[in-house]
Amino acid sequence: MFVEMLKAIFFGIVEGITEWLPISSTGHLILVQEFVQLNQEKNFMDLFNIVIQLGAILAVIVLYFERLNPFQPGKTEQEVRLTWQLWLKVAIACIPSILVALPFDSWFEAHFNYMLPIAIALILYGFAFIWIEKRNANVQPKVTSLAHMSYQTALMIGLFQVLAIIPGTSRSGATILGAIILGTSRSVAADFTFFLGIPTMFGYSLLKAVKFFLDGNVLDFNQFILLLLASVTAFVVSLFAIRFLTDYVKKHDFTIFGKYRIGLGALLIVYSLVKWMMT
Repeated sequence: MFVEMLKAIFFGIVEGITEWLPISSTGHLILVQEFVQLNQEKNFMDLFNIVIQLGAILAVIVLYFERLNPFQPGKTEQEVRLTWQLWLKVAIACIPSILVALPFDSWFEAHFNYMLPIAIALILYGFAFIWIEKRNANVQPKVTSLAHMSYQTALMIGLFQVLAIIPGTSRSGATILGAIILGTSRSVAADFTFFLGIPTMFGYSLLKAVKFFLDGNVLDFNQFILLLLASVTAFVVSLFAIRFLTDYVKKHDFTIFGKYRIGLGALLIVYSLVKWMMT
């Protein structure tokens, strides 16, 4: 059990880093588990890979609690109004995922939750990041604060989030890329991605948990400990990852993440071919 606990902590570290960087957390977990595996059944691992994201989401709530809390003491009437407007924008951005991603989640998971589709998604969105950053090199963003973001823009960002239904895409990557295309600054894109992740991942984790138990599965004590360890680790690591990304986007663009995605995707394709040739 001790070795399994160390593996869970390792997965929590991977989740905490990759959830917020636009490089696909679920994709990285699937890839890591190709080489490091918990001695658990597939049904539990499907639950594990999603539910540990709650730790990462909790980090956003902790770091931005005052900003996201409309009942925060000391807020002016205008600040309270802007906070409610922000939550409304987040709610509107969730609509496409509820209408589109939710009904097709199981189908995409069954057909694309493999190394080759993940590698292709990593590469395609890697090139997209590089292209968008080059295109926008001399373009001033139209939206430089969340207060000035329209509800229509929020809805459009939500449509981009739907693309993350394909493993390897990256939820944060899809929403950041979409927000930049729609004219937001990188800092606004990153912040809105953080906030949009709260209801999205809480809802998705709840869906996975309900499905897990409705299928007749039972969570034993050891499995609960593994989930708890991974989630707590993801929470702690996310505190640093979020601060890193918010500081990084103030001075740099996302080109480096695009190059990383392309390199990793190419490596995975080579690995897949070698593995196929050896079977």
